[in-house]
Amino acid sequence: MRLRVLARLLLAVAALLAPLAAARAETPDEALEALLTEARQQCAQPSDRLEKILCGKRLRVGVRDYYPLFGVREGGIHVGFEPDIARALAERFGVETDFVRVNAATRIPLLGEDRIDLILATMGHTTQRDGQLRFIRPHYYQSETVVVGPKALRIGDWNDLATRTICVTVGNVSNAQMVSHNTRLMLFDEAGVLPDRLKDETCTLAAQDDSFFAFYFTDRAFAERFEPKFGFAQVPWGMGVTKTGSDKLARALDLLSQIYHRDGTFLQIALKHRIRTVFLEDQQRIWQRPDCNTADGSGNDACVLPALNLELKPTPFAASVTAFEDWVEKRLGIDITLPMLKTQSAYSLFLNGVANSLILIAGALVATFAFSILFGFSLGSDFKPLRRLAWLVTMTLQSSPIVLTLVIAAAFAHALLPYSAAVALGASILALGLTNGSNAGQAVSEAVISLHHEGGEKGMTLFVHALRRSATSIVAFLINAAKGTPAASFIGAPELLGALTDVSSFSSGRATIYCIVLIFYTVVVMIVVWACGWLRAWLEGRQVPA
Repeated sequence: MRLRVLARLLLAVAALLAPLAAARAETPDEALEALLTEARQQCAQPSDRLEKILCGKRLRVGVRDYYPLFGVREGGIHVGFEPDIARALAERFGVETDFVRVNAATRIPLLGEDRIDLILATMGHTTQRDGQLRFIRPHYYQSETVVVGPKALRIGDWNDLATRTICVTVGNVSNAQMVSHNTRLMLFDEAGVLPDRLKDETCTLAAQDDSFFAFYFTDRAFAERFEPKFGFAQVPWGMGVTKTGSDKLARALDLLSQIYHRDGTFLQIALKHRIRTVFLEDQQRIWQRPDCNTADGSGNDACVLPALNLELKPTPFAASVTAFEDWVEKRLGIDITLPMLKTQSAYSLFLNGVANSLILIAGALVATFAFSILFGFSLGSDFKPLRRLAWLVTMTLQSSPIVLTLVIAAAFAHALLPYSAAVALGASILALGLTNGSNAGQAVSEAVISLHHEGGEKGMTLFVHALRRSATSIVAFLINAAKGTPAASFIGAPELLGALTDVSSFSSGRATIYCIVLIFYTVVVMIVVWACGWLRAWLEGRQVPA
């Protein structure tokens, strides 16, 4: 009887201690140790990236090398908040660290190409990127995008940014939001050039993470000239691994991130590099809570931050476009992406770009023809002051690169009128017309002079005959004007190249996008060539070709 009672007591005590033992076994530290031990036993046939890292003794990490405080390169050595995090991870794994330079545009492709194991490069966690890679949670930092500009420039909200050009980096998560507010984007591959472009006034405004500009505002000279205008799109930063073949690696990094927040490792590294620690202090308190300090804490919505939702509204035919892309890749082995047809914002930019390009081309053709007549008449005039003035203008235009002419035309237009897409288009039409029209006009004037020496016709009859004789030159410069219209994107004209550049700033598929621009302008120029054949026949008084 006593033995039976004792046995029952022992069972009861065991039942009470079992949950405590289970809870202890589920701490992130113990779960991580068990996972690493298991992975090290798979060196004969490693499959997961964690096993390859542990067995190969190398952790390949994609980091930035021109992002002050967070990742820079000094004397060939990567230093900063993120490289030190990478070293802490590698030390816990017992491996060496191989750093690979990445930027916003290359970090995800390099991960997919198996050239790096881990992205640790100021990458914001968005719902849009969730389809491209696996983010590690908890996140290791948080920031927002801030618009920076001269103190004298009054910018308070989105309404003040409409039609203005903002310098940004390719792949920035906030680019789509800026484009949706009718801003123009000037793209750079690296954030490190933005402060210099502000200083030399190439950029009036620039947008980048507030954490990036924090370093530059410690410079008195920079802070005296520039200021943050406003911020938006607060986003948590996450490490990233591939969605396939990295389950164990992702699990290990999840657990390590929990531990590093709880124990203050992330916080201490941030303090070392003089980085704002408000977010990290808050995260330390969260991950020290009993409900979060468990092996399953990274899956607890009460402990982790949500991804920033930047999902763009799809077009009604987005699914068909995706199906077409898959069909082309499957049948032809060509990887194409058509982002301008998948979301409403990108599709709207695409349609507007096509329409504006057609307006620009038509305007450039009309302006070129009109200026060819004006310059031809002036250069061939008997009135010496008019002839000399026309010659001076012609020589100036012929000596100036088309981009410089566009910039000068835009500067004059903006000095006289408030900036708008229409003003940029008008300035582009004027610049293209002047440049090509002056060259065609010179050919007309030479024909006028030649006919004058030959004797015979005078007045308007002579000028009409000169137009006929110079028809080939006029047509050549009309075609040249049509081919030169993509350069107008340089001054912010919202034609197709500029529109698709904006699309590429927040989507993938840059190669496909620029191939589409090439095809569009090739077709348009072919049509212009055909139309100019008709015009040449009409000028020469011949039968118009069918």
